[in-house]
Amino acid sequence: MESIYIPHLLKAPGQQRVLPFETQFTDLPTLMPVRGQVAVKHCHTYLEVRGSAETIVTLTCDRCLQQYNHRLSVEATEMIWLQDTVEPEPLEQEVASEDLVETLPPSGHFEPQTWIYEQLCLALPQRQLCDPSCEGIAPSSEPAAAPLGDHRWAALAALKPNLPED
Repeated sequence: MESIYIPHLLKAPGQQRVLPFETQFTDLPTLMPVRGQVAVKHCHTYLEVRGSAETIVTLTCDRCLQQYNHRLSVEATEMIWLQDTVEPEPLEQEVASEDLVETLPPSGHFEPQTWIYEQLCLALPQRQLCDPSCEGIAPSSEPAAAPLGDHRWAALAALKPNLPED
């Protein structure tokens, strides 16, 4: 997907561009291409960005560690303020919550592919469960020499009978 040069939006019909897409992201492995569209409208002091995307991702359950497929759908809208940055910001500063907005220079570029990737990452479930009633990993019925079936404890368990009793 090509980047959009912001000043060119002013000359576009309705001062907007609509980009349908079908793409893959290297940092977000999906079972099928990500499909959707992004509409970017120039509103003189800000860009109004609307987008939708859909794909299927493979996730790992937090409880049982099994992989499962999850349909990922995004409908997002964002206003990106157009403002030139006059001076570089210090590395550490206090920021008020109303200042937490995205900005771009009015003569810069907007990257729709990056924007869609960020929206998809934000839509990933924080708690990844294959099923709401997932019980998790079932404890094994092996002897206590290998707690919870972890074979790395077997060498220590073999030495235990040789230890003096206190």
